[in-house]
Amino acid sequence: MTHVFIRRRPSHSSIGLFAAVACAVALSPVFAAAPVKELDPVPMVTIKAGSFLMGNDNPQGRADEWPQRMVHVDAFTIDQVEVTNERYMAFVTMTGHRNPPNPYGTGSLTSPKGIEQLPVVQVTWYDAKAYCTWAKKRLPTEAEWEKAARGTDGRQFPWGNDQPSLLRANYDREWDGEKTMHPVGTKPEGDSPYGVKDMAGNAREWVQDWYDPDYYASAPTRNPVGPDKGVVRVIRGGSWHSPVSDIGAAARGRGGFALQTHGTGFRCARSLEAAQQGHASQEVGAK
Repeated sequence: MTHVFIRRRPSHSSIGLFAAVACAVALSPVFAAAPVKELDPVPMVTIKAGSFLMGNDNPQGRADEWPQRMVHVDAFTIDQVEVTNERYMAFVTMTGHRNPPNPYGTGSLTSPKGIEQLPVVQVTWYDAKAYCTWAKKRLPTEAEWEKAARGTDGRQFPWGNDQPSLLRANYDREWDGEKTMHPVGTKPEGDSPYGVKDMAGNAREWVQDWYDPDYYASAPTRNPVGPDKGVVRVIRGGSWHSPVSDIGAAARGRGGFALQTHGTGFRCARSLEAAQQGHASQEVGAK
């Protein structure tokens, strides 16, 4: 007996099912890489990997800024502006972390109105570290901070080599309550080559490193992270009260863990590898 085999054409329904499965497989990696919601949704600026001139070659500069040398830093992202009172108090509300002292008078920091966009101050190094950890970030290294502040050409200030003015930075002032500091990001003429704001004056900024006045003489030239141990931590950028010599991009300050002043705040950073794991960042090219 001759058997006749009939090839049956796939039905429209089976074709549709196959196509749907194929599309789901093809698209599943995209869905897996969906951005994670940021706890601290501030714009971050991407600083590309590469070398820059770190330190000061001016013989009139401070000894702890010598020698100037070429330093390579891997790519990272950094907050475009300093952490504000509003952002810091959101962290306090969500975590139960202690309130910082109120530099503007009595009562809690939430009492004064109109200070929401001023940089938070009177925070210790531990407070700054806790905030960055909560936000799934970290404090920048001293080398990262300086590269973000001055770019690659060894300029004296974030905006270049011209002397500071009140259009570019908030510095060399006396305390005037709520009028002392300016809201973050409101002096664009003082931006760094990458578009990072307020890196000279307004509020000094904690960074990750231990402070050593002689560290530069023996520091590695690739991704330096500071000494292994120390007594005080590095503070960068100068404040509203700082003279010109303290707001230069190479100027180094220092403070103990428990230091709380009405001129010291911070911003956070993130290694680029971590930033690419679903966290959005704003990339601004160097001018």
